[in-house]
Amino acid sequence: MFKKILIANRGEIACRVIRTAKKLGIPTVAVYSDADRDAMHVRMADEAVHIGPSPSSQSYIVIDKILDAVRNTGADAVHPGYGFLSENAAFAKALEKEGVTFIGPPVKAIEAMGDKITSKKLAAKAGVSTVPGHMGLIEDADEAVRIASSIGFPVMIKASAGGGGKGMRIAWNEREAREGFQSSKNEAKSSFGDDRIFIEKFVTEPRHIEIQVLGDKHGNTVYLGERECSIQRRNQKVIEEAPSPFLDEKTRRAMGEQAVALAKAVGYHSAGTVEFIVDAKRNFYFLEMNTRLQVEHPVTELVTGLDLVEQMIRVAASEKLSFGQKDVKLDGWAIESRLYAEDPYRNFLPSIGRLTRYRPPEEGRRQDSTVIRNDTGVFEGGEISMYYDPMIAKLCTWGPDRTTAVEAMADALDAFEVEGIGHNLPFLSAVMQQERFREGRLTTAYIAEEFADGFRGVEPDEASARKLAAVAVTINQTLQERASQISGTIGNHRRIVGHQWVARLGERAFELTVEASADGTYIRFAGGGTISAATDWVPGRTLATFNIDNHQMAVKVDLVGTGIRLRWRGIDVLARVRSPRVAELARLMPKKSPPDTSKMLLCPMPGVVTSIAVKAGDTVEAGQAIAVVEAMKMENILRAERRATVKRVAIDAGASLAVDELIMEFE
Repeated sequence: MFKKILIANRGEIACRVIRTAKKLGIPTVAVYSDADRDAMHVRMADEAVHIGPSPSSQSYIVIDKILDAVRNTGADAVHPGYGFLSENAAFAKALEKEGVTFIGPPVKAIEAMGDKITSKKLAAKAGVSTVPGHMGLIEDADEAVRIASSIGFPVMIKASAGGGGKGMRIAWNEREAREGFQSSKNEAKSSFGDDRIFIEKFVTEPRHIEIQVLGDKHGNTVYLGERECSIQRRNQKVIEEAPSPFLDEKTRRAMGEQAVALAKAVGYHSAGTVEFIVDAKRNFYFLEMNTRLQVEHPVTELVTGLDLVEQMIRVAASEKLSFGQKDVKLDGWAIESRLYAEDPYRNFLPSIGRLTRYRPPEEGRRQDSTVIRNDTGVFEGGEISMYYDPMIAKLCTWGPDRTTAVEAMADALDAFEVEGIGHNLPFLSAVMQQERFREGRLTTAYIAEEFADGFRGVEPDEASARKLAAVAVTINQTLQERASQISGTIGNHRRIVGHQWVARLGERAFELTVEASADGTYIRFAGGGTISAATDWVPGRTLATFNIDNHQMAVKVDLVGTGIRLRWRGIDVLARVRSPRVAELARLMPKKSPPDTSKMLLCPMPGVVTSIAVKAGDTVEAGQAIAVVEAMKMENILRAERRATVKRVAIDAGASLAVDELIMEFE
């Protein structure tokens, strides 16, 4: 076994590898950039080495700097994690030359399968069905348009060295093909140092299903079932699960055997993933092979009971697999939700800043036999940087069946507290409640179809609104009773706690009566209906459990002025509980109008304005690209919403802006 492992990565995956190495008793070395000086993976490792400035192009993907860290610490093995150098054949070769073990596949397999173009040619040669496309390199946007037109729109423009959704665009017409080619090329160069692009047919209404393979250096290769990864946004996975609710055993076996055959054809060992596009009739087509550990590997671990990082380490140390294909059993169901530093109310634009509160739900097995797991690389008080991927954590749940696992995920998301930045927790909660998701009717277009107009939060139905009204009144009653106990008041001016209230949630108003008895507290609604309520909430607690009609609800609570902000199941509402007379007067109060920003282009996210396409006096048309903002390795094209004339441009290209800072004004 190895004496010391260096992890050539950062964040959540570095922490993940360190945990398994510690379990095996192997010392670890972390590497870090300026931005990660105080990161969690640095704190967890036995040693840490600084490797350069914050941009990954000057630190994490500079091979010489990683090699220097290896030499200086005496590490005899390197785990690359995912992203960065994990599928870089030159890096694996450099380690081999140094006599250091690369905890991953052989160089030839990386070269053959890590390159998307080469892998498709090899797959076709091996008889694996592939998606139609142009496998040669594309020189410029004009050629990209010609090729896309010949294949037939829509097409997928992809980086040859890509992964994680970076350097990928769907083009539905010639204009999008031209713009998508350049954006994909730029992102690929920034993220991977390789700007080669290829184009393939985009299969409409597809499912993205991948097979986990694992092989040793002695010719033994197995597949560990599949993962359903269809719920994606901007080609980046958001929710994954194992197994897939769509596959039958026959298709699962066929895909698994084909994945193993492909792996053996290139002499593959270590953990790897063969990705397929599956159509409505369960026809599957080879998409690509990721010659590394996948982000979503925890769901496979939860249903197989295997530690994939441990298996990678043992395989790299030339150990044989301790099990065969017949020993692989899938037990139960696992769901993974990726928590991103992206604001769903701003079209999922990146968000950066300090985590003023970060409290994940408690990990481990719960009383109902479900399991909660949270893979993360951040901590309360830490910074979310603009330089790296926006993923904060991977929240996973396991249950004996899919329905139980989904419900456990809904509960876990309710109990997850994140403050200080924009994040997608409410969006994830909303998906868990959707009938289509619960039925397993998934495609890669799921988010685009279900949230065609973007995410605006969840509007509570009548039943949910009543529950939250009961929660708000219960909180208000606690506050009123606490205030009545303040000492030193004049005897005949003591606060009398009322029992008649009006709870307003948005446009809904409920007239309520609170009745306390030996059996508990009951909230009676005018017009009929009674809800029993109990809680452990006390002022200052931001997450509390409410027992509403004998159903446990984990609700996030914030007191905002005279209002009560409640967040639950993707619902985010400001409740106001007033006496009937005050409620009557409140209805007469004028509403303040928001400021008019209709003639301004404001920066939608913290980032760097990489280009400005217009100048003062120019006339722009609706849909025209007018600026590009880069944040978290993603290019975001800002377009004119309507025809207008530019009055002034407030900043120059290259400026770093905060959210809502002015970029330009229109007449």
